[in-house]
Amino acid sequence: MAFHAVDIIRTKRDGGELTGEQIDWVIAAYTRGDVAEEQMAALAMAIFLNGMAPQEISRWTDAMIASGERLSWDLDRPTVDKHSTGGVGDKITLPLAPLVAACGAAVPQLSGRGLGHTGGTLDKLESIPGWRGALSNDEMLQVLRSAGAVICAAGSGLAPADRKLYSLRDITSTVECIPLIASSIMSKKIAEGAQAIVLDVKTGSGAFMSDPARARELAATMVGLGARAGVDTRALVTAMDVPLGRTAGNAVEVAESVEVLAGGGPADVVELTLTLAREMLDAVGIDADPAGALADGRAMDAWRTLILAQGGDPDAPLPRPRHTHTVTATSAGVVTRLDALAIGRAVWLLGAGRSRKEDPVSAAAGATWHAVPGDEVAVGAPLITLQCDDEQLLGPALAEVEAGLQVGAPGAVVPRMPLILDRIVP
Repeated sequence: MAFHAVDIIRTKRDGGELTGEQIDWVIAAYTRGDVAEEQMAALAMAIFLNGMAPQEISRWTDAMIASGERLSWDLDRPTVDKHSTGGVGDKITLPLAPLVAACGAAVPQLSGRGLGHTGGTLDKLESIPGWRGALSNDEMLQVLRSAGAVICAAGSGLAPADRKLYSLRDITSTVECIPLIASSIMSKKIAEGAQAIVLDVKTGSGAFMSDPARARELAATMVGLGARAGVDTRALVTAMDVPLGRTAGNAVEVAESVEVLAGGGPADVVELTLTLAREMLDAVGIDADPAGALADGRAMDAWRTLILAQGGDPDAPLPRPRHTHTVTATSAGVVTRLDALAIGRAVWLLGAGRSRKEDPVSAAAGATWHAVPGDEVAVGAPLITLQCDDEQLLGPALAEVEAGLQVGAPGAVVPRMPLILDRIVP
């Protein structure tokens, strides 16, 4: 059945509900180029302003899945995937995928690149000499069979409607729309073919959804979409008011991830990695202790196998910066602020992130903070070290750090979000 794009736009503009047939038609027609960009931009804005009913979001997601291929995996172990909505210092995928693989599940982790102040998993892993993230479907399957996990870029055949719509939303100020965010994420995740999905929905200044109530709404919407598609889906709402761990950037986050796999690393990264691993294993019915796999070296073995299977050298030195600068405390007291957005922007300005998808990134750029909110520091104590390849980038990055880092009076009490704010299941 053919429709007119103008009629569909008018229906949603006036607060009406689109039929399943209208949604199927407009997504298919837009994907093949029969609906113009300006018409889809108008429809996206109408959805942004008037929202969508649950059945509309579900059908919209299904239509985007149907625009491309849906993967399936011929494996002798259950498959489970994790998705994070992104944040600063969020390197959790790196230790998590091999850890879950070491416990008996298969993890087909299709990841993305960083944009703006949030980092990208592929950019981080490309710091490892030889590592390759662009794999064919057959190569993905071979890595999954040999390593138990694969971390790579999504192929062009996966939800192509979303790829077009994502770019359009970015230039039409319709990004912050829960129906469009949820359907974008879940269309790709469901099309990946995993039996279960665990979502890490960030909230706080450095997150896409800074308001915890909105983050919970997004999480619940995505869990509902997964359940309606027959995929066991659950979500954690986690804190991103302060950056995760002690590093943000590319090579520095790889190094910190290896520390976690070796049984060390920052407490918050370890806690979140283990919490997500337990959710993923529970979702596919595996009774295993991921903490044991970290302690006895199985997770590290899985990491090495994964990196080697994708062409990387796990023993090769990581890129080092040409320039570093350490900010020190000018007074004694308590660190009262380490704002995730400010640190993320500083790292982006140092060259670790990009403004456009085609921009290159620096593997060596990044930041390491030596104190977090609540820590006592003395005069002259190091607070944060910035690193980059271009010394001229230090000035703008330092301005961001100075705006986001604060030391208060000795004994100051610093309120913090709990790391795990909520757990949402169907």
